[in-house]
Amino acid sequence: MSLRDQWIAAGKVPAVRSALFILGLFLMIVSPLAGVLPGPGGILVFAAGLALTLKYSEWAKRKYVEFKRKHPKKGRWTDWGMRRPSARRREEIRKQREAAALAQDD
Repeated sequence: MSLRDQWIAAGKVPAVRSALFILGLFLMIVSPLAGVLPGPGGILVFAAGLALTLKYSEWAKRKYVEFKRKHPKKGRWTDWGMRRPSARRREEIRKQREAAALAQDD
């Protein structure tokens, strides 16, 4: 069993999922402290915490979706920042719809 397979299997254990969720919250809370240091440390720490939280918590995923629905422009920025493939698909669909709407207006 490869290291990747072991990591995936460990991520299915409820205790490990809870621990990684808590670690993600901790990283997001600590990120302002890392932001005081020179460089982009706080942003990287927050991004790592957000990624862990979204990966291992259904509650956080629901809250993230609610946030994106209320603030679509900010949601696009966060998707872009996280390099999500679904963000690229949605962006292309949005551009196609805008082009179609412009074509209908002409």
